[in-house]
Amino acid sequence: MNQISIDKLPENVVFSGRVLFLADDPELIRRQLAGEDLEIPLTAPLRDNISTDEITPAYICYYYDDTLGDFPYLGLKAGSEFPITRGSVRKGGFVCSVSGKRRGKGSSREQSPYAEMCAGIKVVIAENLERIYRENCQNLGIFTSTDFALIERVRKGEPIPLSEFTRGEGEITREIIEYGGLFKYNVARMQGKAIVPQIETPKRAMTLGEKILAQHWVTDLANDEVGVAYVKPSDEGFVRTDIRFSHEYVTPMSAIFWEDLVGANEKVVDPESVYFFRDHLTFLEITMTEERKASGLLDVANQLKRKQEEFAAKQGIRLYGELRRPKSGEPVGSEAICHSKILESHALPGHLVIGSDSHTPHAGAIGCIAFGVGTTAIFNSWLTKDVRIKVPGSVLIRVNGKAPENVTAKDFMLEILRNPYVKNGHAIGKIVQYSGDAVAALPVDDRATMTNMAAEVGAFTGIVEPDENVVDFLVRERGMDAAEARARIDGLFSDQDAEYEEIIDISADELRPFVALPGDPGNGKFVDELDEVVKIDIAYGGSCTGAKKADMDMYARVFKQALAAGKQVHPDVSCFIQCGSQEVKRYCEEQGYVDVFEKVGAEFIEPSCGACINAGRGVSYSPDTVTISAINRNLPGRSGPGQLYLASPYTTAASAIAGQIVVWEPA
Repeated sequence: MNQISIDKLPENVVFSGRVLFLADDPELIRRQLAGEDLEIPLTAPLRDNISTDEITPAYICYYYDDTLGDFPYLGLKAGSEFPITRGSVRKGGFVCSVSGKRRGKGSSREQSPYAEMCAGIKVVIAENLERIYRENCQNLGIFTSTDFALIERVRKGEPIPLSEFTRGEGEITREIIEYGGLFKYNVARMQGKAIVPQIETPKRAMTLGEKILAQHWVTDLANDEVGVAYVKPSDEGFVRTDIRFSHEYVTPMSAIFWEDLVGANEKVVDPESVYFFRDHLTFLEITMTEERKASGLLDVANQLKRKQEEFAAKQGIRLYGELRRPKSGEPVGSEAICHSKILESHALPGHLVIGSDSHTPHAGAIGCIAFGVGTTAIFNSWLTKDVRIKVPGSVLIRVNGKAPENVTAKDFMLEILRNPYVKNGHAIGKIVQYSGDAVAALPVDDRATMTNMAAEVGAFTGIVEPDENVVDFLVRERGMDAAEARARIDGLFSDQDAEYEEIIDISADELRPFVALPGDPGNGKFVDELDEVVKIDIAYGGSCTGAKKADMDMYARVFKQALAAGKQVHPDVSCFIQCGSQEVKRYCEEQGYVDVFEKVGAEFIEPSCGACINAGRGVSYSPDTVTISAINRNLPGRSGPGQLYLASPYTTAASAIAGQIVVWEPA
């Protein structure tokens, strides 16, 4: 790294280009794409809650070079339309993109800001930005701000002090911005030009998350010194990872960055703690439309697979790949969904895990800090084994009491997601700790539903204090000695006087089965409060959130009850049950669940992210298609063009039998 010349950006930056307002009016957007510059205030509101799925729909992420610049905002819905077409942003000469609240929610895909950057966008302004998206922008060298006063200065091409984009940031983030991105900053760090400031936090009570961050705090990278006594919110530095993983959407771009910037023959640091996964696009060749195949999109997507396989082999990194039939070569599934396998086989209490998926917090179910990061952060972690962090504030969510038998961890989350504090974005970037009697009663699989959906909260991560349920999990699933398992969880708890920015109390006794209405996971409503009968076309149980062993127990329980009553899946409904790993598949076979699913009329599918990312059996096929699903998010276009309701495994299975959304009643 010493041969690379690194300098900071000038004190003032000048932008040359137009401002694109992402308004909730398709005509306003079309007028801008045609060359008109809009005056402020606009005649329509800015779009809120723009997800990365809208910035770059899943199929766009098959590209991992500057071709992405043709595609930003292709999935953006304005009113009821999708006004942005391929190449229109790049052709429009835009340098700044403006939107409303919660920009960049959803998936951690760095293809989104990278597509914006390749299209010419150098500044992103919004009322607030989701943590991973914002960090991805900073890591790539895109400027971000919540100051709308900058819009006219950008439009006029005025020199703007760099400090306008670093104000309020910690020293590390400030220097990343000043160096023009994370890689350049890390090179400066390795050359001794950028010095990470030592934190000097005095003795204080800490949350469990803060304790784990303190234990992993890098104090001297060159001398491999790790660990401090205390951290507090806003402390900024780097933390050493125990596990780093990525999937086929991210590994290839990271590999290209590695080969171009570090060297094709250089080795990743500690490859034994790195894992790759082929889980997102396993069934692509049998689900992609013929039209898209004819356009060459399948060939583009298959480059992701080949690049990941080649890089894994060259680096000696464990790849959980896809499975194919021996004779036909037809894909039959993957070994596992990434975060499902990390929890099943690798993460341990007290670990620090980073992954290229927003649902990386899944592993927080056993008491570790696990969080999603973007492509650039993954690539840099291969070099340093650490990742930058600004210690988040913590939110405590207590679910007390005893839930009714048909209310699950998924229902807990749909209640949490509609809570005003969460729905209004106040939990964005926070460590969310789940506790209370009802949470303590949950097995690890169900706790994983809650930590997984910390992504939908917009949180930094979700975590549950490990206890005897975690000990039982480690003994049963890992073959660990009970004494060793108990030693693993020793000391992993929040101090009694630990500080929380907010405490939310929920009474499990008062909950009833939920659905989240189409459009957002925060649209929760009790099923018995639906205004009308909602007939369904598809029932999908699967993906990471609804594809664990405990979820399979729930589907099977409902279906067994239906069979005993002489019922099957409704003739108007297509029902799919998809497991999250080969381990879960074996469990289903051992328990006889595969036979139950077949008899009731549900199609059992091998592991893959599948319909959850619009890439497998169970996706909707028209805007009028109605789906009920146990997945984690129902953002527009997430699982096809139809209307997607989120629900628990119990509610999903019961609705498949009834042909409409109903509550499951235990026999």
